[in-house]
Formats: sequence, structure tokens, C-alpha cells
Amino acid sequence: MDIFLIILSAIFLIIGILGCFLPVLPGPPLAWGGLLLADFTKYASFSNRFLIITAVITIILTILDFIIPALAVKKKGGSKAGQNGALIGAIVGLFFGPFGIILGPFVGAFVGELLTTRNNAEKSLEIALSSFIGFLLSTGLKLIWCLMMLFWLIKALIQ
Repeated sequence: MDIFLIILSAIFLIIGILGCFLPVLPGPPLAWGGLLLADFTKYASFSNRFLIITAVITIILTILDFIIPALAVKKKGGSKAGQNGALIGAIVGLFFGPFGIILGPFVGAFVGELLTTRNNAEKSLEIALSSFIGFLLSTGLKLIWCLMMLFWLIKALIQ
């Protein structure tokens, strides 16, 4: 049973890493689930404190995945409509698959800013691009976190 759980744990972590690039998969939560599964075996052991801290960080990163594009809009000088548009676009994009999730914050910020700036497409596009950069930043953070969890699993299995 332990071998099965370790294999399942590794699969969860690999799918979690893929989930950083495939927006339809919740990468960090899946990777964390892999750590949790491994903890139920005799081959890997994590303290309760470690599992709680990593769970909290995973939850925060998952929430930030939706918020970072809106924050990027704000940082670039975007209006509240652009920030809200990026957030709404991220949520609506969930229903349109991978491309919707990638383009949702961009389109939402662009439309929100376009409505606010009274047809200033150049400024709206600049702000929407910052939303896209925020999305890329968020993806990078998720990837780093999932790779760290994979490292911890491998380290626990070696010891």
C-alpha cells in the first residue's frame, strides 16, 4: 500500500507542476495533496507543522493567482474598473478553458480600462499587458512552489 501511495503522491506532484502551465488544473493544491499522501507512508514523514505551513502557503498562492493580475493593473496606474475587469476576466476565463484563463485577465482589464479611459485603446492595452505580466508572475510563483514541494518529497524519500 505504501508503494501505491508514493506513486500516487508523485503523480499528484507531477500533475501539480503541469497545473502551473495548464490553468484548468489547480497546480499547488494538487502538489500539496501529493505531499500529504506521502506522509501516510513509512517512506516519507512530514511534521504536522510543516504540512500546515505548506497548506497555508498553498492556499495563499492559489488566491493570489486570481489577485496578482488585478494588482499589476493597479501598479501600472489602471483604474478600479481595470482591476475589477482583470479579476472578473480571470473568473470568467475559467469557463473557457486554458486560453480563457490565460486571456481572461488581459481582456477584462482591457475592456475595463477602455470603458474608463473613453476609448483610449493605447493606454488600455498598456494596462492590459501589465495584467498579463501579472499572470506570468503568478504562474512563475506557482511553479517555484510546486518544484519546492517536489524537492521536499524527494528529500524525504531519500532520508
